Amino acid sequence: MKRKARTGVLLLLILLLLVAGAVFYFRQMMQPVQSQAETVAFTVEQGMGSSQIADLLEKKGLIRNSTVFKAYLKFTEQGRGFQAGNYEAQPGATFKELIAKLSSGDVVPEEMIRFTVPEGYTVLQIADRLQQEGIVDKDEFLKLANDPVQFNMPLLEYTPEDKSLRYKLEGYLFPETYELPKDSTVKDIMTAMLEQTQKELDSIPDLQQKLEERQETVHELLTVASLVEREVVVDQERPIVAGIIYNRLEKGQKLEIDATVQYMLDKQKERLLFKDLRVDSPYNTYTNEGLPAGPIASPSLGSIQAVLEPAETDYFFYVTKKDGSREHLFAKTYQEHLNNIEKSQSVTQ
Repeated sequence: MKRKARTGVLLLLILLLLVAGAVFYFRQMMQPVQSQAETVAFTVEQGMGSSQIADLLEKKGLIRNSTVFKAYLKFTEQGRGFQAGNYEAQPGATFKELIAKLSSGDVVPEEMIRFTVPEGYTVLQIADRLQQEGIVDKDEFLKLANDPVQFNMPLLEYTPEDKSLRYKLEGYLFPETYELPKDSTVKDIMTAMLEQTQKELDSIPDLQQKLEERQETVHELLTVASLVEREVVVDQERPIVAGIIYNRLEKGQKLEIDATVQYMLDKQKERLLFKDLRVDSPYNTYTNEGLPAGPIASPSLGSIQAVLEPAETDYFFYVTKKDGSREHLFAKTYQEHLNNIEKSQSVTQ
């Protein structure tokens, strides 16, 4: 009987020693690895589970034992909300610190590029600006601007199959300030601009209904908006000029908009010559009736909204004041227009 008692005590002691050893080992493995000044980078891929992440942390030398880390996660009911991304951690971080980082998605900020597309810029101007800033290759940008099939989005369903278009994506690249990852491709950059245009159009209430009532396509909407954008600086005048464009279209009168002629030229001219107005081009609204082949620039949301709600006036003409205000004088008749031209030229800046 005594022998059985001694055996029982001995087994109990052994069990206690094993438990104590296991606890000691567990605590030792929970201790942070030796601290180092240099951080360690690691990537948690989308779909990785906590078990895979634990193995990764051990492999990177950030924890002593992945099995212990897994047991700790299970015991504390953590690890289900770990987020994917690129991380950096300093050797010496505790379990709690590592778990907090992974749970909050405290990833390494991506190196970004930031650039602005001004309102009224053409595809060519955008390409020149972004190349000067070292963001894109101009030739690649212009090539993609004529290849809308590379972009799978509803917006481009409205672009006509018209070989006379100078750039098929003209008017579809929204003027905005963008911030994108530094490794973005030209296609990524153009996609962001197209998506922004789609977002802005989607923000307009009942857009499709308005277009159907006007028997107008998105392409025509952006075309008229681009004319307004290039012709008008003062916001309150946008609906008035939009109304004049529609008044002329309804009457069958040529638009005769200088901005469409400037678009045909490689470089903007301070003053157009008579020979410029006679250039044979589907964009020349001095020689052709109706709208130009397509947009001549990237219109702002303000110009798009002005075109959707043009001012109802009897005006058919406008001329820029020469007083530095960049406002216009409007006229109902050609004679009034001639008087306004004389009046505008008599004003000293």
